[in-house]
Amino acid sequence: MAILNPSTDKMGDSVRQHLCLAMVAGVGPLMQRRLLEHFGRPEKVLRASPSELQSVQGVGPKLASAIARASTDIDVDRQLQMARDNRIDILLESNDKYPPLLSEIPDPPAVLFTRGLLQSVDRLAVAIVGARHASQYGLQQASRFATSLAHAGITVVSGMARGIDTAAHRAALAAGGRTIAVLASGVLRPYPPENHSLAEQIAAQGSVVSEAAPTAPPLGGMFPQRNRLISGLTLGTIVVEASQRSGALITARLAWEQNREVFAVPGPVDSRLSTGPHQLIRDGAKLVSSIDDVLEELGPLAHAVQREDGSTVRAPAELALNEVENQVLQAVESQGSLIDEVTQTTGLPVHRVLSTVSVLEMRNLVRRVGGNRIARV
Repeated sequence: MAILNPSTDKMGDSVRQHLCLAMVAGVGPLMQRRLLEHFGRPEKVLRASPSELQSVQGVGPKLASAIARASTDIDVDRQLQMARDNRIDILLESNDKYPPLLSEIPDPPAVLFTRGLLQSVDRLAVAIVGARHASQYGLQQASRFATSLAHAGITVVSGMARGIDTAAHRAALAAGGRTIAVLASGVLRPYPPENHSLAEQIAAQGSVVSEAAPTAPPLGGMFPQRNRLISGLTLGTIVVEASQRSGALITARLAWEQNREVFAVPGPVDSRLSTGPHQLIRDGAKLVSSIDDVLEELGPLAHAVQREDGSTVRAPAELALNEVENQVLQAVESQGSLIDEVTQTTGLPVHRVLSTVSVLEMRNLVRRVGGNRIARV
């Protein structure tokens, strides 16, 4: 775990300080960022005097006093033991397990609590979000997209809320895929309560994550903060049903701000739950009716992902390839390969290789670099 030997190693000391600060009542993600931006490191925050703390925007006398007393009032060792007992990892940005996609957003959490394993293949992740009081149509679409994503080897990310979120998680699990639930509460206090067993299933087949302390309650202000993590953990966000004031639209806007793709599933024109997706489409979101629409829109990955079968994925669109197309693509080198070399490597007839290369060119996965030479994009 990321918190082994916390009292003896430098990384452990940093985890202890971050955890102590995160456990202070009234210190949410936004306040943590303000404090760390002002003081630099968590230990400096915890050592600051109440008057120094009150120089930070939003810190009043009561909160300043609580932070100043945190080192003595909060039993960090008990919290660390709780994390060990419940197999919770406590990840800092400097930890190699910290999600790379999340570290790219403007305001990544200083500390992340996780139950279950985050894996390198989770760089291939897409979020599905939408209405809590979803229609049967919306639930069916969320399940359909989640199932297709899981079959393609893409991790499904959502917020484990009622409705669309729950449908997406359950479908990904049923398809044997990976899924990540991002909570506004602590990972030991999943919300809504009826999804407690679902959280356990997700932890066993993916990960449950939160920036809130493990036993933190689901405070209202945490939900918008949580939404930036849903979009931040993914290459793109699919919105399935949302009213004009839906939290799903907040997630979509955050995805745009994070330079991630936004997709919207159209719905019946006479349904108020279609208002959100249709507005997103008017604003520039990609209208999607199948997973192929999603994969075609996602660009090349910043870092190639090694899959369990040993193949290397450099663009999500590769996941929609058939066996022959993937075979030809895997035979093409980044610096370029001769058609004859690809033919020899694959054992396919030259006419089959040429026709497959044309398909890969149309999908923007390979490019011509000479008369008989091609390279991966």
